[in-house]
Amino acid sequence: MKTFGIGCLISVLFLQYGFANETSTPNSVALTLDSDANVVVKGFIAPIAYTQSNFHVAWESLANLRVAEPEKQYPTAIFRAFLPTEAGLRRGRGEGFFQRLQKLLRENPTSRGNSVSVGEVWQIERSGLLALLKQLHPNPHLDMHINWGDSRGTWACLRAYNAEIAHIVFRVHAEFRLADGWFTPSLFTGHLVINRTDEKVAFFQMYVPQGTLNFDVNRYHNDRSIFTTDAGFCPQIELRAGTEAIIQDTQFSEAIPLAEAERILIRRFYKSQQINWVSVDAALEMARSEQKPIHIVSTDGPLTDEAC
Repeated sequence: MKTFGIGCLISVLFLQYGFANETSTPNSVALTLDSDANVVVKGFIAPIAYTQSNFHVAWESLANLRVAEPEKQYPTAIFRAFLPTEAGLRRGRGEGFFQRLQKLLRENPTSRGNSVSVGEVWQIERSGLLALLKQLHPNPHLDMHINWGDSRGTWACLRAYNAEIAHIVFRVHAEFRLADGWFTPSLFTGHLVINRTDEKVAFFQMYVPQGTLNFDVNRYHNDRSIFTTDAGFCPQIELRAGTEAIIQDTQFSEAIPLAEAERILIRRFYKSQQINWVSVDAALEMARSEQKPIHIVSTDGPLTDEAC
């Protein structure tokens, strides 16, 4: 939950905004997985280290928050949720692009509808994602209970590939329904690395990033007629399979930096990330040189995740 206000002399200002071009390459690759293989995933939820109002001490649901299943075996088919489909690509590229793609496929039947280029995004399939989130908590939700239009989403992006492996990064906004409230992580981010040779999962990680505050909670009172809010820090909320060493020091045929892939994903959620933000000093200098006014925005929470 974020509250905005107009103020003077604060630390973040901007003068202009625009839409940066999302990086994409002309080469594309089809991503597939072998449905016969299995993947063992380990789950972790560490004890909550801190909350601003001590909810993690006074609230039993939060004090006892633990991973539902520390280890679980999945069919590889579950991870197809993170691969591009025609429907997911349609939402990622826009209807106009998809209509042109359909025309291309009719003219060239050998083309693959789920082939993607580095830097392209698509929506993650919900049922497979929810099945994985249930390993962390039995009642995950993708439709956020408080949503101002930029909170919902499950997006993936092809970061890199070569003949042997493909590296997908993703961003998911989800939360857990507690018996008497909601637990909302700042976000889930992660990696899916596919061994393209044998079509198996080489590495999978989905986790809540570190931060001063990386979750928000709402606790209901008086038969849910009112609720109170707190925010805090949990050192680890994570699902993991395999080892990330496979993508370290790998030479890719096509690739973008991880930070660029994360920037592409975050712009799918927040309009504020389409603004060219500048520092105070730079804004003042630009205002003087261009003879333009300074627009000032004040916020009491982050603009880049769901933690208050």
